[in-house]
Amino acid sequence: MFSRPKKLFDRARMDEENILVKKYGLKNKREIWKAKSAVSGMRRRAKSLIGKSDEDQRAFFDKLNKKGMNVVNISDVLALTEENIFARRLQTFVFKKKLATTVNGARQLIVHKNVLVDGKVVNIPSFVVTLDLENKLSLKERAVKVGKKIEAEDVEDAE
Repeated sequence: MFSRPKKLFDRARMDEENILVKKYGLKNKREIWKAKSAVSGMRRRAKSLIGKSDEDQRAFFDKLNKKGMNVVNISDVLALTEENIFARRLQTFVFKKKLATTVNGARQLIVHKNVLVDGKVVNIPSFVVTLDLENKLSLKERAVKVGKKIEAEDVEDAE
């Protein structure tokens, strides 16, 4: 769940959001608001763990580290931003691994079901890529099959 900004037409906030939308190829501002809400929840949980035992804190840090957030202590969790969330999205990883030329192109590949994560089709651009899935991203071999079919037709025409 997320909450909208209290002041909808705040120029400074809108400019910052526009930069994020362009940088990460987001569909709309709602994705930013959802990420802010997720970061807020992590911070709230970290604040509640300040007085708790080291085991509880360690379990929370391990959970965040599996997601790739790279936190060691509570101050690291409090320093997280929505950009840390966007950096772990499937859309961003497809672009960074050069499977697509732009972030918007990466989004289109994902939505059109051309991206495989660990051999399974994932069509959600906001899918959080965990550390163990980082190296298991690939594209479908559909384009290669189409290319072979065209080549086979060309050979038949030449004969």
